[in-house]
Amino acid sequence: MSSDNMWLRSARLELAYFSGRTLLASRVAGGAGAILRFERVQPRRKGAFQPLKRSEITPIFLDKVIRALKRWGYDIVSLDEACARAVRLAEHGRFACLTFDGASKDLITHAYPVLARHGVPFTVYVPSAFPDGLGEAWWLGLEAVIAREARISLVIDHREQRFSVFTPAEKYELFAYLWGWLRKLPPAELSVAIRDLCSRHSIDLAALSRQSAMDWTDIARLAADPNVTIGSATVHHHVLANLRDADAQREIAMGKAVLETALRRPVRHMAYPFGDRDSFRRNDVALAEQAGFVSAASAMSGVVRSEGRSHLHMLPRIAWDGRSRSLRALKVLMAGVTLPREKAAQPPTLDLG
Repeated sequence: MSSDNMWLRSARLELAYFSGRTLLASRVAGGAGAILRFERVQPRRKGAFQPLKRSEITPIFLDKVIRALKRWGYDIVSLDEACARAVRLAEHGRFACLTFDGASKDLITHAYPVLARHGVPFTVYVPSAFPDGLGEAWWLGLEAVIAREARISLVIDHREQRFSVFTPAEKYELFAYLWGWLRKLPPAELSVAIRDLCSRHSIDLAALSRQSAMDWTDIARLAADPNVTIGSATVHHHVLANLRDADAQREIAMGKAVLETALRRPVRHMAYPFGDRDSFRRNDVALAEQAGFVSAASAMSGVVRSEGRSHLHMLPRIAWDGRSRSLRALKVLMAGVTLPREKAAQPPTLDLG
């Protein structure tokens, strides 16, 4: 989402809050509750180029969110309870369910102390290759290369491409372009492309990926807490829509099997990697159900409705944009207010060096 679209969306949410739409929507479309989706939790970073800031919140903001949910009267519940309420008759009170994607190391170092202090349940979705040190956090490698370099070269569609990016605006534009290109590649081609890019610019992608992810000791520590639910995010966190059906089925089933073997307990829930409309297909929903998951969560915005009106294997979640720190905006989204979809960004015009 561009900064202009981000500002417009924030303005619309603030307007909805002050106009009274929140109260009206809560009565009409508030549903049974909402599942919140977060990714990284870490202190604020310095630097003009932070393309992944949208997927980060600070520990202070996490604390404020939990306090606000309690103040607004939400029941903060486990994912099992959220699924149970989704199929029961409507209840008077609404729930909030906290979920975290990616199993980043900062979850254990920065988020867990906040969550444990409040004593609230939460879910962590783990892509099982990452605790083994085998996952590739290609998005971190892309960020690291563009942050450090002013002249960047790589092969795109069998052609050598060179880019000059001296200003933060140029770096953001290139990041958006390459992010979109990489996201559409089949996993094998993506791996070749990101390894080539990182190798050319002396970024150790394997070390970066290992350092950013929790290991099995971290996950075992979380799993020992009765307030924590461990869910699956497949094995390698691939975009399922880029896989053949057989490969998608293997990613989904093996992600579950690896976690169950490591934790010696059933793994009942999963999240689609990335989780937006372009990242998984309807057939992937069927595969998640066939694998034996009770639920599968998306990153498509919306509230959870009662009486079976929300598909448990395509659960909506409110994916919070870390560039916004407005609790008012969060309250509007949790009330079920929907905003017009932003126009798709135009293809960037990049300066080829």
